Amino acid sequence: MTSSWINNLDNITMNQCSTDSNSSTRCSTQGIDIQCYLILESNTQKIFIAIICIVMGALCILENILVLCMIFTSVRLRKKPSYLFISSLATADLLASLIFSYSFIDFHVFHGAGTPSVFLFKLGGVTLSFTASLGSLLLTAFDRYICIHKPSSYKLMVTRKRALLALTVMWISTTIISYLPLMGVNCCDLEVTCSELFPLIGNKFLSSWIVLVVILLSAIIFSYSHILWKAHRHTSYMKKHNIQAEKGQARVRLDIMLAKTLALVLIVLIVCWSPALIIMIHSLIYTLDAKTKAVFAFCSTLCLVNSMVNPIVYALRSRELRRRLIRVLRKLKCLKKPSESQDSQEANGAGRNLAFEATGDDTLCDTEVSI
Repeated sequence: MTSSWINNLDNITMNQCSTDSNSSTRCSTQGIDIQCYLILESNTQKIFIAIICIVMGALCILENILVLCMIFTSVRLRKKPSYLFISSLATADLLASLIFSYSFIDFHVFHGAGTPSVFLFKLGGVTLSFTASLGSLLLTAFDRYICIHKPSSYKLMVTRKRALLALTVMWISTTIISYLPLMGVNCCDLEVTCSELFPLIGNKFLSSWIVLVVILLSAIIFSYSHILWKAHRHTSYMKKHNIQAEKGQARVRLDIMLAKTLALVLIVLIVCWSPALIIMIHSLIYTLDAKTKAVFAFCSTLCLVNSMVNPIVYALRSRELRRRLIRVLRKLKCLKKPSESQDSQEANGAGRNLAFEATGDDTLCDTEVSI
């Protein structure tokens, strides 16, 4: 009985779900016709997606709040350009976890949309947080690129004022772009074809945003790929000339660990963003069926996974942040270990920390290291 009712509802909505902007229900000022966008068919899917958003959102919130507290309670860390970029990334990911989790559950589980203005405001918040997250990743990648490519002049090129200026421009531009639909650049006001995935969003705006995201991802991948290439070239040079000096061997180990860390960064980016982008591009060319739209809902949560992984990859693997976290835990008497065991653990983990220091701390750039 229930399955036949759902099938009848699907048939009705498929007949009514035209992307024509002239639809009176689609562009009503009183509310949004959300039947066309309710892509989760069963209660099992709704419960599963709600659990994913709540669990990952909560973890993401805790991680990013911890990162921000560690940075802004340290006078030394918050003055460093690298940690300003990481702070921006943590702020964007914190907003993403809050806004995306609430909006996604409210719309797809509880079928709440509200007026077009309210909906576009919430959708703009989601777009802003994820776009700013990618923008912060790009600035972090450029910071690491300059650090590795020109270590001797890094501190002259990447100053705190320039970092703040870059972050200000990035946040202002992403805010304007994200809220363009609320300011009138939507399929109803412009009378253009509406997206099959996002209510009130025109396909032209969606395609433009996809191009922006692809450019950001490509620039990030290029920067880290170049660092990987330099690390590989340096490792090959050391092995080819059979350099056995202790310093040379340490550098080879650093290059290998650096390559592993950056490979993890690239894999996370590609895995988390590619599925949703591919379906978005597909929706611009072909008509989507109900199953593809349901798959898109789950692929969208991968972007939240990216925001959850970012603090681990970019911040919590930093030796400086970990040391500060340990000091805070000691003050709270939450970490009770003998000093001897802690010293031995820090000595054993020193080699593992080298990789991220090259990608997350600007202290390595104080030395004239060329990878």
